[in-house]
Amino acid sequence: MASPELPSFDLVVATVGRTDELERLLASLERQSHGRFAVYVVDQNEDDRVRPILASHRELDLAHLRAERGLSRARNAALERLSADLVAFPDDDCVYPDNVLGNVAARFAADASLGGLSGRAADREGHSSPSWKPDAVTLTRDNLWNRAISFGIFLRREVVARVGLFDERLGLGSGEPWSSGEEIDFLIRALDSGARIEYDPALTVEHDVRADDLAIGRRDGASVGYLLRKHRYGPRMLARMAVRPLGGAAVALARRDAPRAHYYAATLRGRTSAYLRAGAGAA
Repeated sequence: MASPELPSFDLVVATVGRTDELERLLASLERQSHGRFAVYVVDQNEDDRVRPILASHRELDLAHLRAERGLSRARNAALERLSADLVAFPDDDCVYPDNVLGNVAARFAADASLGGLSGRAADREGHSSPSWKPDAVTLTRDNLWNRAISFGIFLRREVVARVGLFDERLGLGSGEPWSSGEEIDFLIRALDSGARIEYDPALTVEHDVRADDLAIGRRDGASVGYLLRKHRYGPRMLARMAVRPLGGAAVALARRDAPRAHYYAATLRGRTSAYLRAGAGAA
């Protein structure tokens, strides 16, 4: 009996300000062992810098869209056009390993009840931030933190349709203090809708491992605070999200690592202030 055809993908790529990075991503897509995918490049540049890059990759099934600034706005601009079996949201500065789409497609083909997969970020040497969890688990509202990042998420299209639009108050370019965390919000809503999403740390997408700094600490902390308020997490999770940066700051101070201690303090301030500010506007 012939093997069933592996599922297809729609890849939604928001891009602004980057050319060399976008070129590397598209080149990695050309090398995929599984070729059933379309790429929606959502262009937020004010010029035409993207056009010659797309023209040099005519062998790809590409659609060039435009959207206002904001990562969530860009993704939302593509959602109504999707028609493939699976959906992913690669960053314009990530690189897909050659077999990632084939491996992911095989996982979904083998498990009809699987609603989504989440992997981790790794640099070109395979190294990840130590914050990534090492265990493969089924995601829940409580354990998805440090087990998801937007360019490492793969979802069935029916799950995406059920969840709806990305929250445009989240994501880079949103104009809000909580300008990250849009994928965590989307996954929480997917889980609340009944989707089963698995985290597999062996599933990796190449992306530079960023250095933590105060601005990132405040931004990501603010996004966590917003999400805790929006999704009505209880006292136990609120305490957990306060203890983590407090403990990190204490350890850093004990090691006389002042920059790391300041980073954790910024994270805690961001979480606290955003939780208090979000209020009814995030509900």
